[in-house]
Order: sequence, then structure tokens, then C-alpha cells
Amino acid sequence: MKYTEWLKTVPPEITNDPIWKLDVYQLALFAGDIGWHDVLALSKKPMMLSVADQLHRALGSISANLTEGYSRSKGSDRARFIEYALGSARESRDWYFKSRHVLSPEIIKHRLELTTRLVSMLAPMISHQRKNSIREEQADYIALYLSDPSADSEIPLP
Repeated sequence: MKYTEWLKTVPPEITNDPIWKLDVYQLALFAGDIGWHDVLALSKKPMMLSVADQLHRALGSISANLTEGYSRSKGSDRARFIEYALGSARESRDWYFKSRHVLSPEIIKHRLELTTRLVSMLAPMISHQRKNSIREEQADYIALYLSDPSADSEIPLP
């Protein structure tokens, strides 16, 4: 199924959510959805059962972590989930490469390109979120001293 055709099949419960505005989320959801067919093909080969399971988990994890992170405040908390999504995109690409002996060359080429596109979209999002993280304002601290009656000098308070 082509991406433009697939877009028409996504229900409004998903497309009406603000996260749908993120192209990377749409592509991640698409990758997980079309990957289902790849997982089914891999699972028919007994030697590929664990690869199919790992691929299925990694593909699903990309969009799942994006939705989890999108629900967090901006900054380092959100960046952490984007990092997880990035790791899952790279993991998916790795599992696809390992599936090249079972899936067709056309499918492998497309999936490697798709997962690489996801990686290239996710990586800059992390630094962007980190730059926008909520940080405590820098405050000037004045050292106060407490007189020590047993000493000739003052002791700074911690």
C-alpha cells in the first residue's frame, strides 16, 4: 500500500489528535502498519520467528514512544522518549537488514529507506527539545556567614 493511500485509512480518532500534525509520527505509524505484513511473512519461517517478534516490537515502539513523549512537557523528558523512538527506528532498520534473505529486495530497499528517513527526522528533534528544556533561572547566591564563638573567623553557611 502506498503512503498516500494509507493516509486515507487512518481513523479520525488518530488524525484529530494534535500529534498527527507531526510528519514523523505519521511515517512511524505507517512503518508499523505496513511492517505487519513483513512480520507475517517472516513468522512463516521457523528460523525467523524471533526476528519477526523483534521487528514487530521495534516498529511499534517508534510511534508509541513518540506519543508518550508528545504527552510530556517540553524539554529533557520529551527528548528522552524521542531518543527511545530513535533507538527503535534504528533497531527496526537493523532487523530489516537481517531479514533480507527472506523478504524481497524491493521490500528491504523500501523499508531501509523508510527507517533511515525516520532516523533522520528524529535525531534533530532530540537536540531541539533539549534546547527548549525547562531550566531553573540562574540565581546569584550570596554567601552568608555565621559567627563561630569558638573561632577567630566566620564560617560560611552551606
